[in-house]
Amino acid sequence: MNKDEIFGAVEAILFASGTPVEIEKITAALELDTATVNSSIDELIKIYSSNEKGIKIIRLNKSVQMVTNKQYGPYVRKVMDMKKNTPLSQAAMEVLAVVAYNQPVTKAFVEQVRGVDCSGVIGSLCQKGLIEEKGRLELPGRPLLYGTTDHFLRCFSIETLDGLPKLPEKKEDNENDEQTE
Repeated sequence: MNKDEIFGAVEAILFASGTPVEIEKITAALELDTATVNSSIDELIKIYSSNEKGIKIIRLNKSVQMVTNKQYGPYVRKVMDMKKNTPLSQAAMEVLAVVAYNQPVTKAFVEQVRGVDCSGVIGSLCQKGLIEEKGRLELPGRPLLYGTTDHFLRCFSIETLDGLPKLPEKKEDNENDEQTE
């Protein structure tokens, strides 16, 4: 396959899918090596990264997806009669942060960190597709474990959880003692 055929095949796969496609699956379908497919995807990402383009290609963990450019979102919403997503509440952002930085976590862990009941917020975040059940903990009662989704990565425009901002370092108690003397 030449470069243009690879580009066309990748574009067709991503367009037809409408959801994230694992790079491994694209590699298998095209019967090419991973390095060739990855470099082709990187080139396509550059080509589509122009603000004038209506669509772009993004990486999500070990997958890629074709998405609309944010700039043209209002027009897409009008045509598809979609409602704009309401912003997340402060409580939802806090729960999302606890889950994202500590996953997989139980509801009890999130409630311990926040100090309040989080049942409603966790349910709402699951409904919005930002977090999902990731299994059960092997403890009495077998509590559910929660983690973030690829939709979370798309919404926050990050490729992997490594793209999350670093948490501020805690100051050592010794530093505080030295300052008070």
